[in-house]
Amino acid sequence: MTVHDRTRLTDPVIIFHIYTIIKHRKANFMKKISSGKVRDIYEVDEKSLMIVVSDRISALDFIMPEDIPDKGRILNGISAFWFDFVKDIVPNHIISTDWNEFPEEFRTEEFKGRSMWVKKLKMLPVECIVRGYITGSGWADYKKTGTICGLKLPEGLLESQKLPEPLFTPSTKAEYGEHDENISFERCCEILGNELGEKVKNATINVYKKCADYALEKGIIIADTKFEFGLDENGELVLGDEVLTPDSSRFWALDKFEVGRGQDSFDKQYLRDWLRANGYAEKAPEVLPEIVVTTTRNKYLEAYEKITGKALEC
Repeated sequence: MTVHDRTRLTDPVIIFHIYTIIKHRKANFMKKISSGKVRDIYEVDEKSLMIVVSDRISALDFIMPEDIPDKGRILNGISAFWFDFVKDIVPNHIISTDWNEFPEEFRTEEFKGRSMWVKKLKMLPVECIVRGYITGSGWADYKKTGTICGLKLPEGLLESQKLPEPLFTPSTKAEYGEHDENISFERCCEILGNELGEKVKNATINVYKKCADYALEKGIIIADTKFEFGLDENGELVLGDEVLTPDSSRFWALDKFEVGRGQDSFDKQYLRDWLRANGYAEKAPEVLPEIVVTTTRNKYLEAYEKITGKALEC
């Protein structure tokens, strides 16, 4: 290398151009393909994605103005726990949750602890809801019709009562700002095909039962939840998205459980209740009070600690 070459490599203008090229190449590698209410999704390559869980929180179909500190890491950790816990029932989409194994461009602090590197799936166009207890919209439906999503139930059930058997009540996936539509199992099979519809129903109920039994031992009742499944490149059914988090489930405190009323919970029902009680059922508030943010965080954190059996890493 000549002196002239060495001089060129230390020229500030050239260094700036090199930095810009590297920065642009990195930006191209980190292609964000989706930004939802809570999750951001990046395409890693043609076969994989990086799912990043933010601290944003939504309730009553509105994104709140304040983040919930550590919420993304809490949800990511809970999902990772459950994915591993039920891998004997259904395979999952995870390639790695270890930040040290991520592609280099994703090994920065903003991704640490809140990200999953996952396989791309062909996601199924239904949400797989399972209800173990009668609550929420199911309770409202039952009081009016004696059914939940068209499924006939025994007379005389009380609010929050455990159902004789978990109910599979699928729904369509609505666009942002719209509401999902409950559908019958028969309609689910029309959409997916009979064989795949049966597989999805069985996987949903079996995963719920195993996790609900475990959670009960930890002092949590899983009243209901939703799962999302996809097909891998071989056409096999795979569990994706998130699993049994306080965002996708109702978690009740076992030691305060009482049939015939609403329940103390470890999920965002507290936030929903606060919004309705303060006139925000139809719009988001401009500001969430600090006590609401702190209480919501504490509920999520308690769920994480009870389920995983460990404290959240700083």
